[in-house]
Amino acid sequence: MYYVLDEKIEFPSVDVADEDGLLAIGGDLSEERLIFAYKNGIFPWYNEMDPILWWSPDPRCVLFPKKIKVSKSMQQLLRQPKFQFTKNECFSQVIKQCQTISRKDGNGTWINEDIIDSYSQLYKKGFALSAETWMNGKLVGGLYGVKIGKVFYGESMFSLVSNASKFALIKLVAQLSNEGVQLIDCQMKTDHLLKMGGEMIDRQYYIELLNKYCH
Repeated sequence: MYYVLDEKIEFPSVDVADEDGLLAIGGDLSEERLIFAYKNGIFPWYNEMDPILWWSPDPRCVLFPKKIKVSKSMQQLLRQPKFQFTKNECFSQVIKQCQTISRKDGNGTWINEDIIDSYSQLYKKGFALSAETWMNGKLVGGLYGVKIGKVFYGESMFSLVSNASKFALIKLVAQLSNEGVQLIDCQMKTDHLLKMGGEMIDRQYYIELLNKYCH
């Protein structure tokens, strides 16, 4: 049985999530609900034809900015003029590229028009941000996510040329670290995030970090 949300901005304890991390169903994607969810270690992720599904997986994949690992090849790329980095130059383009980019697993995108509308509103309110990689004046990679307090919650990334999204992530993490961000929430683990220093931590510790850096 899953907790079915109504109009109230509340969630059950994350401890009742199932083994996959599914916690609740329904509700909406209002600014108030999304911010409340993120502050409590919960995020939406669902297919377009499904109701909104809310997740709080255990363990959680995170990246501590000061512990990021940059490979020798990426260090060389960072010193080259091949790519240029910007932040918040074209949030709309980034999220739409994340929506349309083909995935290696063949699964369709989870970024539907409601997601785009809701996160665009978060961007306008200063909660969401984008990072962009440019090459020869063209957008070739990037990512977007939500920043609350000293925590950045990564949502999705895309790359049209090799290493473009990694470039954006490394540049963004360095900038966020200088701004005092202490934790990058990766939500779901991937091999490339683990290679870059991502760690799997238990949910209780993750919630403790949120209480320290996000509230």
